[in-house]
Amino acid sequence: AGFIKSPLSQKRLTQDSVELYCEAIGNPIPEIQWWFEGNEPNETYAQLWDGARQDRVKINATYNLHSTSTIYIANLTSDDSGTYECRASNDPDRNHLSKSPKVKWIRSQANVFVIERPDIKVLVTLDSAGKLVLTCNMTAPYSAIEGHEWVHGDKILQTDLESSAFTSYTIEGKMEEHSGIYECVYKTSPVIKGQLNISVQPQVVAYKKSEHGNEGDTGVLTCKNPSFPPVSYWAWYKNGQEPIVNGSGRYIIKSSGNKTELRILKLNIEEDTGDYQCNATNSVGSGSATVNLRVRSRLAALWPFLGIVAEVLVLVTIIFIYEKRRKPDEVLDDDDGGSAPLKSNATNHKDKNVRQRNAN
Repeated sequence: AGFIKSPLSQKRLTQDSVELYCEAIGNPIPEIQWWFEGNEPNETYAQLWDGARQDRVKINATYNLHSTSTIYIANLTSDDSGTYECRASNDPDRNHLSKSPKVKWIRSQANVFVIERPDIKVLVTLDSAGKLVLTCNMTAPYSAIEGHEWVHGDKILQTDLESSAFTSYTIEGKMEEHSGIYECVYKTSPVIKGQLNISVQPQVVAYKKSEHGNEGDTGVLTCKNPSFPPVSYWAWYKNGQEPIVNGSGRYIIKSSGNKTELRILKLNIEEDTGDYQCNATNSVGSGSATVNLRVRSRLAALWPFLGIVAEVLVLVTIIFIYEKRRKPDEVLDDDDGGSAPLKSNATNHKDKNVRQRNAN
């Protein structure tokens, strides 16, 4: 057996997680085990198994062509610091209780250093101009801060190379438009983060303020909430009356997180036309939006086609009448053209008679 990939040493903060990866090859395919030795003088290597340390340890192994294994440890504490050893062996007697394996286990080690997480005080205030100011202050300064970043979701808002334990960020615009989870990131090894939540009541918006549907079809009305925190409860109303119950009559409601959808089966012009309100509730408050639904007759889709047919018929009629009026004029032109040679012949006979008289 031999290692293709060995686990790598890492630094982590308390409450973080760590993942180590090991890959071995051999014929037959070797078995992989994980062992741990702590930093205490009296500690010796002990085998780790899936579910150890109050179910904080997860071990996953696959044996296909070669062996791969991953150990994942969640919610790290200082006691998790130490040496983690990946062992591999394909000796038939490797797990025998009395026999020693002919081929010893091969080993690959990685050190995990769990550092106590420093306390970060976060604060949200308003400045003199009414803008939100987010601040982070590390109460126990870390030895090597190489800069800061402010992050909102996947977007980096601000970055610097200062070594200060204090950092701030000012939000431009209304708080309702900039809610969410903000992180102040200290560029250290390992990276240290502080988190601030800007929470507002749901800012509900309709996908379309006005929807159209044909009679007999399925109408779909959609609302969403782009703000934080997520919606915990959605409700639909028609014309401000009692809430629409999912599954009642022809109504189907599908809600997931910050989006809700109302489906109305077999639209009816008289019953379904009107205003529908989508209402959202979260831990801060509630908000709503209105969607106007118009139901058209099935024949409404034929009107454009009938209009085109009518235009074609009018055009054909005009052309037909015009052609009818042109035909008599064309006949007169043909008669005039035929009389011209007769007149010319008469002139020729006259000239001939004159020449004959002169000859006499």
